[in-house]
Amino acid sequence: MFSWLNGPGRVFREPLQGSTNYLGAYDRSGNLMRLRAGAEEENDQEDKVDVSKLNEEEKAKYNQEKEAKAAAKANELPRERQSDLRPYPLNNDFRSQSVLSEELREEIYKKIVDEKVDLSTVSALYGVDMRRVAAVVRLKTIERNWVSEGKKLATPYHDAVLAMLPQTRFNRKLLEDPKKTISHESINDLPVHPYTRTQIFYPTSESRQFTRADAAKVFSPTLLPADERIPLSELIDIEKDAINNLPREERTARIRERTEKKMRAKEEKERKQREWEARNVKIVSNQRWNFRFESISVEDAGKDGRSSRGVGWRYGNPHHDREKGEIKLPTRVE
Repeated sequence: MFSWLNGPGRVFREPLQGSTNYLGAYDRSGNLMRLRAGAEEENDQEDKVDVSKLNEEEKAKYNQEKEAKAAAKANELPRERQSDLRPYPLNNDFRSQSVLSEELREEIYKKIVDEKVDLSTVSALYGVDMRRVAAVVRLKTIERNWVSEGKKLATPYHDAVLAMLPQTRFNRKLLEDPKKTISHESINDLPVHPYTRTQIFYPTSESRQFTRADAAKVFSPTLLPADERIPLSELIDIEKDAINNLPREERTARIRERTEKKMRAKEEKERKQREWEARNVKIVSNQRWNFRFESISVEDAGKDGRSSRGVGWRYGNPHHDREKGEIKLPTRVE
């Protein structure tokens, strides 16, 4: 242990500033491998310049630029590669995932709380999943409440842990360039709907085009197609406008119009929900709890008792596709 601490492990006594410091980033001698890779790339670039063909003035300028680059990179580490994000050198399949930097979290909180931008727009703007955006807003709200109440925060622990992890940093220049975007994670993954878990054999003609909308209707008449069930369906419309080479001003106006329409529909839905709860939900409060009583009807479960409006439906409703006697193969083509 002591031979390792005095040998390759000596580099871990003082952690790297602004970078992760994982075992997988070093060789057995304790050398940072990406420094060596960066030096090899510089040598390859230098070999492309034939100094012998330069005159005295060009040689002096070349040497001056070379010294300036060397001085600039003396205190600058190369960007981390995937191989540098392995905390466990013997596990080549595990990579440490990036977390949101403190600056990016502050920016997300300001957009939601101060500027009143909706979750989906912020998610698309910064490339962060909507659930993570909501979590950031909740945690930042708690943090500010603690500060106002005079509670002490574990800031040194927070900074130390954050320095050990790769971060997705906030860059305002990326927002100003329409060709570049901030991408922290995949934000438009399609969730698996329970209706799509059933086993269905559906015959269709080979001469017709079977679309995603047709597939959704096969699973359920009320199921939306995949293009409408993804978290940010408006990104498809934005991409279509870009493919059709619409002017930037028109694309921006369409985005604003769709966003306002979505916000109005959301407010209308919330208003109707509040009115319905005021008519049908009775709240009884005591010192610790609020009990909510809602009127129900046995007819809500439907004729077969399997309606989603029935009481207890959310706790499990098994499918019949594996039961004996169920005919799954099609017997006719409509």
